[in-house]
Amino acid sequence: MPEPRRARRPHQARTGHAGAALDTGSGRGAELRSAIEAAGYYPEAVTEGVEAALAGEQVVDFLVHHEPTFDHDEVRRHVTVVVLTSTRLVVAHTDEHPPDEMLPSPYTATTTEAVAVTAVRSVVVQRMVSHPAPDAGHTAGGLPSEAVLTVAWGAIRRVDLEPAQCSDPDCEADHGYSGTVTADDFSIRVSAAADGTDAVERLLSFARTLSESTTQS
Repeated sequence: MPEPRRARRPHQARTGHAGAALDTGSGRGAELRSAIEAAGYYPEAVTEGVEAALAGEQVVDFLVHHEPTFDHDEVRRHVTVVVLTSTRLVVAHTDEHPPDEMLPSPYTATTTEAVAVTAVRSVVVQRMVSHPAPDAGHTAGGLPSEAVLTVAWGAIRRVDLEPAQCSDPDCEADHGYSGTVTADDFSIRVSAAADGTDAVERLLSFARTLSESTTQS
């Protein structure tokens, strides 16, 4: 009597290369992958980290910011990728490191954090406009020369302390300290001079989309 045939398992498509999942969906995934590749900073490593954090969700909007830093006589590169989905905000940081005791060759380290949109407490946008007066050439709707986006969801709080002062200028008593506690989980700054006007427009557009998503959550 012939042995009964076993049911075949459904075929699972494998990604032939890192980031293949970013090429599908609404089209924003493909745009994200192109932006990561355009940054030119270990695109496969960056894409793998972002793709894993997205966990198959479609991309609603994104930011890619490449920022080199100077460490004595060496240049260290850092890239930040921020992705908004319909339910989450994904932040990925990738840094390069010199050889150390654990790894004998230069390496990259990617850290990702995924936060529910409903957990975002504040979206702060700071715009810096050169020559804001109309007679100095600034007109309504002019593009800021720099912009800073700060997003807080309560994971990190910064404490700024300074000696407390009183109204008596001759007082030498110790009044202790005063300070402020600021939520500062994520911040990114771009300027037209360093990053181009397109980067400033991109950050402001992303900030607007993120703000809109928090009103709907």
